[in-house]
Amino acid sequence: MGPKTTKVYETLQGRLVAGAYSPGEKFPSERALVEELGIGRTALRQVLARLVTEGALEVRGRSSYRVPGAVIVRRPEGVEAWRIHGERDLYDNRWVKLQLWEVEPPGIEPFEHHVVKLHHVAVTAVLDDQDRVLMMWRYRFVPQQFGWELPGGIVDAGEEAADTALREVVEETGWRPKTLEHVVSYQPMVGMVDSPHEIFVGHGAERVGEPTDLEEAGHIEWVPLSDIPGLMARGELMGSGTLVALLHILATRRTQGVTAVS
Repeated sequence: MGPKTTKVYETLQGRLVAGAYSPGEKFPSERALVEELGIGRTALRQVLARLVTEGALEVRGRSSYRVPGAVIVRRPEGVEAWRIHGERDLYDNRWVKLQLWEVEPPGIEPFEHHVVKLHHVAVTAVLDDQDRVLMMWRYRFVPQQFGWELPGGIVDAGEEAADTALREVVEETGWRPKTLEHVVSYQPMVGMVDSPHEIFVGHGAERVGEPTDLEEAGHIEWVPLSDIPGLMARGELMGSGTLVALLHILATRRTQGVTAVS
């Protein structure tokens, strides 16, 4: 980095070390930092990338950063990763790929392990000003049951997950979120299945028409957040993306002292 970029890095790093931003707080936007610090966007992104690499910032969606939440536990040191010696396809189509990987855990003889590769997925919880979340009542033929779900779907090739999140909400519900924020990425079945899930939370929405994805759309309703624990207890929340998103919202509100559950 050049002198100007280095100075900006030291400025932002100093603010983070001094606690200018609270754990979990959203970092100023690239536009705001460019205007405040008088630096080009490309150079600023070099600085932000370095801060992310150092663990001082977390990436939350495209060009969105957040200060890491307060964590007491430390990452263990000296734990070895498994070695992967090779992989071969057993079955492959547009929806699912089944492979066999030859893996070697530390201190154990190599063996073959099945790996299922599915699609990259985005799921969105849209909230309104009455503490309600936009959900769909749907029938899923695999478990053969009805349940409540959040809108979501497959991230197309070359598409940003945030764009997918917005598109799927509109297609499946006919509502368009006014804001959209990435909150967490996770793998739903990390021991055998590779299917990255991106969770977004939107606030406010406007009705833009009827759902256009008739295969995915179901009965659409604004469900009170206070109903979520009861629906969970009744087994009516379908899919890990729905559960992760709603639990994140409830946990965040409890941390912030906001009561959403009666």
